[in-house]
Amino acid sequence: MEKIAAVILAAGKGTRMHPFSNYYPKPALPICNIPLIQYSIEIFRDLGISEIFIVIGHLGHELAQALGNGKSLGVKLRYVEQTKILGIASALGQLESYISSPIFLVLGDIFFKADNLAVMIKMMDDLHASAVLAVKHETDPEAIRRNFTVLQDDTGRVRRVIEKPRHVASNIKGCGLYLFDLPVFDAVRRTPRTAMRDEYEITDTIQIMVDDGLPVFTADVVKWDVNLTSPADVLTCNLFQLQQLGLEKIVGSEAQIHPGAKLHNVVVGDRSSIQQPIAVSNSVIFPNTIVTSKSDFDRFIVTPETQIDCRTFTRTGSHYDE
Repeated sequence: MEKIAAVILAAGKGTRMHPFSNYYPKPALPICNIPLIQYSIEIFRDLGISEIFIVIGHLGHELAQALGNGKSLGVKLRYVEQTKILGIASALGQLESYISSPIFLVLGDIFFKADNLAVMIKMMDDLHASAVLAVKHETDPEAIRRNFTVLQDDTGRVRRVIEKPRHVASNIKGCGLYLFDLPVFDAVRRTPRTAMRDEYEITDTIQIMVDDGLPVFTADVVKWDVNLTSPADVLTCNLFQLQQLGLEKIVGSEAQIHPGAKLHNVVVGDRSSIQQPIAVSNSVIFPNTIVTSKSDFDRFIVTPETQIDCRTFTRTGSHYDE
């Protein structure tokens, strides 16, 4: 296949992520002391993709400042500002003049673990597909209702795309990761604005491609994914990644921990400190945070601005098998 580019959508404000959304663009939220978006960048880099477009909006300057031109990550990063947040299809359409090859598209607020995404590239080549959708076979119907599902024919070709289905007719869940060939831009131009959300939905774009007779397939490559929509999801992702690394704790550079403090399943950010001999478990302390509490805590996120008891949140954004 010809050279592939990648697009990461990082423009949304994430109002349900309050109070984080006041201070951090969602894709910059730390997962084991690494910005969320960096995980996607590294996945694409490891696929051999050297040019990545990042669509920015809310606090986008902070994201661009943190990532720079991508040289330190081994890629070239290009930033495109989305001035009006009108949905995924609208954001993708802004990139048409920059793109001349197939593209991976991923949502910037998704944290996922996947098998080799090269499978999607091979499918596009072998099946002459115009789109390949990364999916997961999901056991939780509610997770499917929060996303989209597809109906396929006997050959595996997608025949219908259903956004946030009321009635779940398939265990296939879309995961916010797509591989598109150039015909997607023609479909984007013909995508109507939805009455429900007043946005241009990428699922409508994909359905237009299907109705045009273009070959669209799915690839069951996602094994674990979370769409970060609440502070509890930030904690979930940190604890999952900590487990994946086989670590009980991560202590960032220049962090200071009281000798009597006990940490279990904890991520401590760079330049942070725990100043009392307390027990901290299943928690995340953001960078540059001073913890002066004399009380033990569990399932908290502590930042320089606030502290959040994640026991009060339901994990509405989590899509995983335990």
